[in-house]
Amino acid sequence: MNWHFEVTAGKLAAVRDGRIRRLLVCVPPRHPKSHLTSIAFPAWCPGQDPSAQLICASYAQELADKLSRDCRRIVASDWYQRLFPTRLSPRHQAVPEFETTAQGCRVATSVGGVLTGRGADIIVIDDPLKPEEALSQAQRQAANEWYDHTLYSRLNEKLTGAIVLIMHRLHEDDLAGHMLAQEDWDVVRLPAIADENELHRVETVFGRQSFRRKAGEVLHPEREPLEMLEQIRRTIGE
Repeated sequence: MNWHFEVTAGKLAAVRDGRIRRLLVCVPPRHPKSHLTSIAFPAWCPGQDPSAQLICASYAQELADKLSRDCRRIVASDWYQRLFPTRLSPRHQAVPEFETTAQGCRVATSVGGVLTGRGADIIVIDDPLKPEEALSQAQRQAANEWYDHTLYSRLNEKLTGAIVLIMHRLHEDDLAGHMLAQEDWDVVRLPAIADENELHRVETVFGRQSFRRKAGEVLHPEREPLEMLEQIRRTIGE
């Protein structure tokens, strides 16, 4: 467990409650962002409202399907069904999509995928680009145009629907940079090593919490201490 899980989970809860409509979380690799955003959150939302509809996108369909299976495994578990009234529909449990008996759903797609006829209350985008793709202007432009012309219009209700993007920044014109230039976003910036003093305030199940980090401190030292991060920086560069 680490404090940045609490910050991210609190922000995601605010999205579901309608208090945040555009959420951008910038976090380094291997800091369970996909588990929180693409697995736990899309399982928790139908627990609160079995009719909730979500679209979850990742850079590759294979990854999107894997995250969908992990999410469905939670929703089908005994402990989940003891907590929530939500039940999976037996007639539609394909890997890329599963439905609830209340017509809720979680649709998995890749960046560039076709979504004709599909809509969602919440759209989750989890790592839309692989690192090597971010070096290609054509790949970046393709992801940005797919967001503009395909994904953005998939919200069921334009006034109340929400979009979540969680990723590690790869380029000034990656999808995060592109989206920030279009409209206002609630931004949670969590670099591996803090480059300035940070203060994060968030509503949690325990009430309002504040988390502070000083410049130079590591995000999750128990998993990735400063010495390890400095070795990674020397190996791969900034």
